[in-house]
Amino acid sequence: MTRASLNKQPHEVASMFDDVAERYDLTNDVLSLGQDRVWRKEVAKAVDARPAQKVLDLAAGTATSSLPFARSGAYVVPCDFSLGMLRVGKKNHPWLPLTAGDATKLPFKDDTFDAVTISFGLRNVQDTDAALRELYRVTKPGGRVVICEFSHPTWAPFRTVYTEYLMRALPPVARAVSSNPEAYVYLAESIRAWPDQPALAARLVAAGWSKVAWRNLSGGIVALHRGFKQD
Repeated sequence: MTRASLNKQPHEVASMFDDVAERYDLTNDVLSLGQDRVWRKEVAKAVDARPAQKVLDLAAGTATSSLPFARSGAYVVPCDFSLGMLRVGKKNHPWLPLTAGDATKLPFKDDTFDAVTISFGLRNVQDTDAALRELYRVTKPGGRVVICEFSHPTWAPFRTVYTEYLMRALPPVARAVSSNPEAYVYLAESIRAWPDQPALAARLVAAGWSKVAWRNLSGGIVALHRGFKQD
């Protein structure tokens, strides 16, 4: 069994996701009580992919998150650095151009994509700011970024209940459904350590993104951040 620590060494994170790849989508569905499907729909609406546009879906895992963009008629590139995840994704969605890549050193040219998006993956990158700069680099002028990530519930009493769920209920549930429950202990710890909504917005601005805004989902359990690359 493999789990990463909060210093997020890339080889540890990749190995951890390799271990959970086979049952990853099922586990997410169970642990989020089905909310992950709602969140994916909101990401698709925020990205607003159009036919013939190029979309980068970073940290795409098994490429489940890429399907709404493909259905819109966009050319979507699912990218992840867990080869285990990519293998499962290729088995399930062989027509998609799944690509291995490191978020801090993306294998794409400057100004390639109309939209870039990452869902529940930025938190696992060792150098968040480098990843935000790389996403900016590969986005066309006028293009957009959408980040979906766990965040901080806005109502204090609910925030307390949620934190208790993360640390007490999530690991036992993960043991019942995941091939690597220890990975979900890391998940709980990494969510608690992640910056809140305004702090992540400030990091987007520092990476060059403009018109940065965010919207809370599920009471702030998840937040959608969006920004644009100036023409």
